[in-house]
Amino acid sequence: MKKIVLVCGVIAGLIVSAMGVISTAVFCASGDFEGGMVFGYASMILAFSLVFVGIKNFRDKYNNGMVSFGKAFKVGLLITLVASTLYVVTWLINFHFFMPDFYDKYFIRELDQLKASGASAATLAEKTAEITKMREWAKNEFFVIIMTYVEILPVGLIVTLIAALILKRKTVKPQTATAITGAAI
Repeated sequence: MKKIVLVCGVIAGLIVSAMGVISTAVFCASGDFEGGMVFGYASMILAFSLVFVGIKNFRDKYNNGMVSFGKAFKVGLLITLVASTLYVVTWLINFHFFMPDFYDKYFIRELDQLKASGASAATLAEKTAEITKMREWAKNEFFVIIMTYVEILPVGLIVTLIAALILKRKTVKPQTATAITGAAI
């Protein structure tokens, strides 16, 4: 199980990290943060397809074609945690060394959109106060780490839940049982 978790988790982490760096650079430079978010979440779903691969490999190759929901969920959760941790580390490196002004650009864009939509002065003042608080929080490493996990972990947990429900199998399929007993003869 450890090998499957590490291989699938690292590959998923590399996919989502690479796509995250690319999307942040491209979409932040263009100011299209919404497009970047869509691209980012799509790449997370693509990367977490390895949760399906990992659970299926575990079930079929290492667990005689059977896996309970709990065990499948555990395998998927561990893959998700490995991939998410790689994503968080990549974001921290990208943020600190290459895009230290990311939050400033993001918040300015948010205020500009509010102004363009004709928001009231009270709404702008409220949003400015919220942004000021978020800017202060973004100076705290722990906050940045937690917020980055909050960004990716729910996607991985949903994919893990779906994969565990789809791939659970309490008994061996008849063709698998024949193959297993035939191999022993």
